[in-house]
Amino acid sequence: MYKVSAVAELAGHEDRAWAVAWNKAKSTLASCSADKSVRLYSYSSTSDGDLKFVPVTSIPTGHTKTVRSIAWSPSGETLATGSFDSNIGIWEQEDGGEWECMTILEGHETECKGVAYSSTGTLLASCSRDKTVWVWEVHPDSDFECLGVLMEHTQDVKCVAWHPTEEILASGSYDDTIKLYIDDPTEDWYCFATLGGHSSTVWSLAWSPDGKYLASASDDKTVRIWKRVEEFKWETVLAISAHDRTVYSVSWGVGKPEGGEDSLGWLATAGGDGSVKIWELKEPEMAEKTAPPEHRLIATLPSAHGVHDVNSVAWCPRTGMEDIFATTGDDGATRIWRVTTE
Repeated sequence: MYKVSAVAELAGHEDRAWAVAWNKAKSTLASCSADKSVRLYSYSSTSDGDLKFVPVTSIPTGHTKTVRSIAWSPSGETLATGSFDSNIGIWEQEDGGEWECMTILEGHETECKGVAYSSTGTLLASCSRDKTVWVWEVHPDSDFECLGVLMEHTQDVKCVAWHPTEEILASGSYDDTIKLYIDDPTEDWYCFATLGGHSSTVWSLAWSPDGKYLASASDDKTVRIWKRVEEFKWETVLAISAHDRTVYSVSWGVGKPEGGEDSLGWLATAGGDGSVKIWELKEPEMAEKTAPPEHRLIATLPSAHGVHDVNSVAWCPRTGMEDIFATTGDDGATRIWRVTTE
C-alpha cells in the first residue's frame, strides 16, 4: 500500500491559486493566481534525501485580471501566462536575473483559460471563454505567428494539452466534449475527432506518458480514459467515479509503481471535494483494442488544502522525483507531496 506525505507548503498567494507547473529542464516550480502574480521557487535535494524549496521571485505580470494558467517551454527558458484579461504573456529571464515580459499575444476576445507548449517547444496552444483554440508557432526572439484559430467548440474552452510525442492537440470544454486536432500539411489545423461521453464540463486533460491514452476530468465527477484504437480514432474505455464533487484537475505521471513493464504510470486527480486521489494504471491483459486498462486506487489525500477546493495537481517530471506532486487551491497555497510505500 501507499501513502501521501507532506513535503512542503510554499508561501501562499493573496488570492486563489489556479495552477502549478514544474520546469522539467530546470529545478524550478511556478504557480499563478487570481492576485495576478506568478511565484517562482527553486528546489533541491538535501543530504538526507528531502526536498528544499526556496522562493526565487514573485512576478507581478502586469495582467489586469486573474492569471488562470501557466506553461513552461521544454527548454525551461520561457514561461507563458494565460489571463482572464484575454492576453497571453511570454516571459524570459534577463541576464540580471529579473523575469521580463518579452511579448504579449493578443487575439482572444475574452478570458484565456489555458496555455500549453508542444513537446518540441515549436508550438503554443491557447484556449478561451470565447469558444476558440489558437495554435501559435514559436519563432526566435519571442516572435509568435498564429497558425490557426479553431472554432469547433460551442462553449467556453477550459483546457488544452499536447500529445507527449506527436503534434496532436486536445481541448476540453464547457460543451462537455473533447476535440482532437492535427495539422494538415496542405491546408490548416483541423479537428479530426470529437470525444463525447461526459455529461458536464471537461475541466482538465492529461496524456499518458506513452501517448496511447488520454485522461479527462469533468464536472460530472468522473475521470474518463480514452484509448487510441486506430490512427485517427479514440474511444472511451474506462470511466472512473473519482470524486464526490467536480474533478478540476488530472495529471498523468510515470510514478514509481511496484508492477512491471505493463505499468501505464500513476494518475492524480483533484477537485471540489478537497481531496487528491492517486490511481495506478496498467495495460489490460485482454488483447482487444477497446479493452480498458487495469486501474486501482492506491492512495487518497483528504483535505489537501483544508476546507478549500484543489484547483490543480501536477506530477514532477524530473527523473528520480516521479513520486512527487504539487497542488494549488483556493487558499492561495502551493503544497508539495510525496507518495511512498507504507
